[in-house]
Amino acid sequence: MKKLLLIGSATLMTASAIWAQETKLDVYPKRNMGNDLLIDMIDTTTAMGKKMLSIATKFGNISFSGYLQPQFQYIQTPGAASYNGGDFAPNSDNRFRIRRGRLRMDYTGYDSKGRPSSYFVLQFDGTERGVNVRDFWGRYYENELELFHFSAGMMARPFGFELLYSSVNREAPERGRMSQILMNTERDLGFMFSFAPRKKDTKLKWLGVDVGIYNGQGLTGTQEFDSHKDVVSKLSFKKIHIPNTKVQFSAGVSYFNGGIASQNNTYYRYTNDLMTADSAAKNTGKILPRQYYGADAQIQIANKKGWSEFRGEYITGKQTGTLSTTITPGSYPLTSTGSIAPLAVRDFNGAYFYYLQHLGSTKHQLVLKYDWYDPNTRVSGNAVSAAKNLTAADVKYNTFGGGYVYYVTPNLKVTLWYEHPVNEKTSIKGMENDLKDDNFTCRAQFSF
Repeated sequence: MKKLLLIGSATLMTASAIWAQETKLDVYPKRNMGNDLLIDMIDTTTAMGKKMLSIATKFGNISFSGYLQPQFQYIQTPGAASYNGGDFAPNSDNRFRIRRGRLRMDYTGYDSKGRPSSYFVLQFDGTERGVNVRDFWGRYYENELELFHFSAGMMARPFGFELLYSSVNREAPERGRMSQILMNTERDLGFMFSFAPRKKDTKLKWLGVDVGIYNGQGLTGTQEFDSHKDVVSKLSFKKIHIPNTKVQFSAGVSYFNGGIASQNNTYYRYTNDLMTADSAAKNTGKILPRQYYGADAQIQIANKKGWSEFRGEYITGKQTGTLSTTITPGSYPLTSTGSIAPLAVRDFNGAYFYYLQHLGSTKHQLVLKYDWYDPNTRVSGNAVSAAKNLTAADVKYNTFGGGYVYYVTPNLKVTLWYEHPVNEKTSIKGMENDLKDDNFTCRAQFSF
């Protein structure tokens, strides 16, 4: 790994000295309303920074980009659990950390007519906790019809908006609680087929369809632990301008059809007003569902200085976890004694809503966000009790967040963010009242 980093550093310094190309950008990079997601090919006209390292070769272009997110955080209670960057250490209520440190290489190969024919992405994430691969995928573009492309490797799954919206562009420090629980790390290993018209004169540029097949456990697990695959799909409506207005609109509908093969003859589901154990020999090998239905929309209204933007997304369906958690497991769940744990199936729903407003300049932005995640829609309030085999995993959360983003230069932005999670009052021990887990984040983001 040290040799790889040294080689990468040398390559970057050489590229910077010889092939550095400058792209003129506003201080605040303009969002492309549907073309700045994790599964998109990088657009050098809206690059993350003012300078982009690019090497032109005989066969195509190699580009380098990256960003670093050092931050300080404070939380009300030492050792509190948090979905704003992870749980705090048992005796700590504040911390410095590197939330993300990304280095990305993109390669684009072109055909004889200058059209992209192949694309390759490799992205590392390096923090004080280690170095990991985040993206490692390739893509082939068919250029007869210029309608389709095919991707394979370790990549983001085509579902929703927040999951796909890159952390380098996202205004809030983290994705919401629901997104992190349902599809932690966003990526998975698999294959994706996409309908994405590319001809300049096509009337279908506003339409996109992505369908992928994936292992299911995401990057939280090292390998597939059952033979069942997840099918993920999204229908996108991109950058639609409403005539005679300053309004742009984009939206999407998503469907996730997956599951986990039970390795136990017992699993739990909510019936007769409690989590009931279903025990039968036929349950071993049964596919317990992970089925999500989602819809998202983004509306952007141009102002004299910047714009106003509204975003929303709603997801509902069935999630399989265990009695103690609804997080999608990276490996098959085990009990504290090492035996195979029974799974648990719940009906859930959740949503988020953003309001973003420039404050007299594209350098200053106000961000307000509200989201909720209800992991078990069949029960609520004081009815959530241990007597019904329910746990903290069945508790609904509403989260209110807000902050200020200052785009200092094209390569630096500063975010101040305060978050107020509110859990419902239940009969679960320790969760009879709202937990003291408000938190504050101060983050700098350096990018190139």
